[in-house]
Amino acid sequence: MHQQQADLYNAILLSALVFFLVAAGLVFLVFTYNKRRKIHAMEKESLKKTHETILLKSQIEVQEQTMQTIASNLHDNIGQLLSLTNLTLASINIDDREKASKKIDNSTELVNKSIKELRELAKLLQGEKLLEKGIGYALAQEVAWLKKSEIYQINFTNQLEEQLETSPEKDLIILRLFQEIVNNIIKHAKATEIIISLTQQQENLLIVIKENGIGFNYHDVSKNNSVGLGLHTIEKRVKLIDGTFQVDSTIGKGTQITLIIPYP
Repeated sequence: MHQQQADLYNAILLSALVFFLVAAGLVFLVFTYNKRRKIHAMEKESLKKTHETILLKSQIEVQEQTMQTIASNLHDNIGQLLSLTNLTLASINIDDREKASKKIDNSTELVNKSIKELRELAKLLQGEKLLEKGIGYALAQEVAWLKKSEIYQINFTNQLEEQLETSPEKDLIILRLFQEIVNNIIKHAKATEIIISLTQQQENLLIVIKENGIGFNYHDVSKNNSVGLGLHTIEKRVKLIDGTFQVDSTIGKGTQITLIIPYP
């Protein structure tokens, strides 16, 4: 009888010990899980802050680049044109009507060039204001500027003008990326036709810019000159907003650039 009681007592103690160990194990697992979850949340928040800092830095760089471009154009281009205009007008001899007429014509041409340069600067300054009406509207205005040059045959598809959602932290970067790509076409492509498509596919903004210019070897260009540096800068900024940058170029047939950007 005493032996049975002793065995029962031992069994109860053993059961209690096992229960205590299981409970302690569960408490330890819950504690470890919560600790790891907090660490993961902290790491995630840290990464988010780092990404936001880098994104903000890129936005500031874009704005500073715009200001530098404006300052450079004012000093090097417009300032020079206006100085030449001033010198030309100051050298006019009214008594010599033939030479005076030529100098006035030259002055008029210089003034027109100055106006053109000022319009380009106005476009840069106006960009951020246009973004208030949405990225689709702002990019459409860029295309309208391009059409006014009457240099290129433009085929433009825009499914974003009715886009009501915005992404302020991305919009300025997207606008400057678009401007940079178009400027590269103007400077280097020797194209006669440009096809531009702006669409929204699920949660991605899709921008496709295709031209029929001279084309290039992307790998060779990316290693050797300023064009490659510009492409690297574009690719870097696209990745910064979690997008992808694709270049498909054939020498003698032209180039297609595709931007796929999560949006908004």
